[in-house]
Amino acid sequence: MKPSIFEPSSIAGMTLKNRFIRSATHESMADEHGTPTDALEKLYIRLAEGGVGAIITGYAGVQQDGKSSLLRMLMIDTDELIPAYRNLTDRIHEYGTPVILQIAHCGRQTRRAVTGHPTVAPSPIDDFIFHEETPHELDNRGIEAIIESFVSAAERAKKAGFDGIQLHLAHGYLLSQFLSDHTNRRRDKWGGSTVNKLRIVSEIINRIRQTIGNYPVLAKINAFDNRKGGMRVEEAVEIARLLEHHGCDAIEISSGVVEDGLAIMRGSHPPMEALFKSSFRFNNMPTLMKTVASPFIHFAMRSPKPLHGYNLEAAQSIKKAVSIPVITVGGLHDLSDISAALENGSTDYVSMSRPFIIEPNIVRKFQDGAQTASRCIMCNYCALMIEVDTVKCYYGRLP
Repeated sequence: MKPSIFEPSSIAGMTLKNRFIRSATHESMADEHGTPTDALEKLYIRLAEGGVGAIITGYAGVQQDGKSSLLRMLMIDTDELIPAYRNLTDRIHEYGTPVILQIAHCGRQTRRAVTGHPTVAPSPIDDFIFHEETPHELDNRGIEAIIESFVSAAERAKKAGFDGIQLHLAHGYLLSQFLSDHTNRRRDKWGGSTVNKLRIVSEIINRIRQTIGNYPVLAKINAFDNRKGGMRVEEAVEIARLLEHHGCDAIEISSGVVEDGLAIMRGSHPPMEALFKSSFRFNNMPTLMKTVASPFIHFAMRSPKPLHGYNLEAAQSIKKAVSIPVITVGGLHDLSDISAALENGSTDYVSMSRPFIIEPNIVRKFQDGAQTASRCIMCNYCALMIEVDTVKCYYGRLP
C-alpha cells in the first residue's frame, strides 16, 4: 500500500500525525549560553499548531569548540540546560508533536573568534570559507572526547523530554568531515575505508545504546557534494547500510557543504545583497571592493540544477538499500511533487526548512486545500541573514 501523506505513522515508536517533518533549521534563538528562548518556544508552537508531523530542532552544539559561527546557536553541552529544554518539550508535547534534538559539532566550519578555541577537524585541511587558521588534526584523545560529548548530549536530550536525537552528519560539519575523503585524509582507524571513516559515528551510536538503551537515534547525511574527493551517492548508500546495521532508526537525505555555495539550499539568483550585509567575510568590505568582487562571488554562489527535489534520486537509491525510514529534504515545496515522491517510493517522509520559515502552518494549508505549493521564492535571504539576526522570511528584500 502506498503511504498517504496525511495519515499518521511512526518512526522508532514516535507517532507522527502525517509525513511532513520540519527539517533542522538554525533559528538564532538561543541566549548567550545556548539556552532556548521564549522566541524559540513560540516558533515551535506555531509549527505544532500548523500541523507539522514532527519538529527537528536547529543544531545544538555538544562542545564549546564546536559551536557555530552563526548567531546564538543552541547548546547541549551542560546539565544546566536541561530544565529550559524540558519546559520547551513539555509545551510542544501539548500539541501531540514529537520534537527531536539535532546535535552537532561544527569542526572546521566555525571560527576561533567565535568559540574562543582552536578549530579542529579529522585532517588539517583549510576550509575555503572559514580559513582564519588551518584546523588542528584531532588525535585519538580528542576524538574520544567528542564521542563522549555526543553521548552525553543524547543523555541530556532524553532527560529534557526530547522524543529522540538526530546526529548531524551532513553539510560539512565535523561528523560529515570524517565521512568525506575531501576532509578526512587519515590512515589510522578513523580514516581510509568507509567503515573507518564512519567509526566515530558508529561508536557514538553504540555508546548511546549502551548508555540509554532504546532511544530514537536519527541521522542526517549528505548523499553527495561538489568537493573534489567528496561524498558521492555510491558511498552514501554504503554509509546508510552501515548506519542501519549500527542501530540508526531513520536517515534524512541532504547534500552539499558550505564550501559548495548554494548547493544545500538552492535558488535561481544568488542573494548578493544578503551576503554582503550578513557574512563576516564581506560585511565590512569597502563598497568599491564589493563592486569588483560581485561578478566572481555571483559565479561561485550559483546553484546547480535542478532547483526542486534535487535529493530525491539519491534518496531513492538509499531507500532501496535500507529498511529503516528515509526522509528527504531539498526543494520540495509543491504538494503534487511531494505526493508523487511518496507514491513512487523515492522517500518515506518529506522534510522542509524554507517553506516553514515563510509559513509555519503550511501543512495545515495543504491539508485544508487552501494552497498546493509553498509561497517561498527560494531567495535564500533567510539562510544568510541568520548570521546577524533571528530566522525569518525576507521574501527577497532587506528592510
